[in-house]
Amino acid sequence: MRRKKIAAGNWKMNTTVPEGVKIVQDLGEGSFDISVDIVICAPATHLDALNQLELPKNILFGAQNMYHETHGAYTGEIGAPMLQSIGITHVILGHSERREYFNESNEMLGKKLRTALDHELIPIFCCGESLAVRNAGAQNNHVIRQLKESFGDLEGSEIAEIIIAYEPIWAIGTGETATPEQAQEMHCDIREFLRSEYGSDVADYVPILYGGSVKPANAKDIFAQEDVDGGLVGGASLKVDSFAAIVNSF
Repeated sequence: MRRKKIAAGNWKMNTTVPEGVKIVQDLGEGSFDISVDIVICAPATHLDALNQLELPKNILFGAQNMYHETHGAYTGEIGAPMLQSIGITHVILGHSERREYFNESNEMLGKKLRTALDHELIPIFCCGESLAVRNAGAQNNHVIRQLKESFGDLEGSEIAEIIIAYEPIWAIGTGETATPEQAQEMHCDIREFLRSEYGSDVADYVPILYGGSVKPANAKDIFAQEDVDGGLVGGASLKVDSFAAIVNSF
């Protein structure tokens, strides 16, 4: 089965609601291959307004985070039912900034995965290594451990509902980018892990995105790799022309 092609944008803590609406409206006027899913992960304050816009059906919206509990005395957190209630389809989980700044562990992320899947949200699950880990040659074991410890006792049918995003931390927002060959090597190892744990049907179905200073200049070469199914794009997703060029790089 052919895997989905996905261009996801992570806006992080950027734009006001009117600014975000303008970006998405302009993006919606572009010409794109309808087979490419465009997933905009905007700040939570924006999601309801964005999801009410009249847009092509392949432009979808995701949250940048959610809590593993569905409701309760968790001031400032967002629950899966809240996202579900306004038609949000995706949620980023495990971004390196959440791991580093907010101390999110593999165990906690496993709980978030369980909650997202139980509420029919598609997780974009991030994994990746620091520069120190890569310099030590331990990047592959590090990333596979992140996946193993968070996927826990999920069934293969549940893993098939997840999008994996490999983001080398040393390449996020730094201007540095993994070479297409480095991206392919890690994506291939991730897919082989999926194959060994969950079978070929799952491994051949799950999209694996690359994230880390994806730009129009490098997207085509990265996306051309056999096991790279798209990108999780940071700063370039805030500029309509840049993001449109990345979407059209497949």
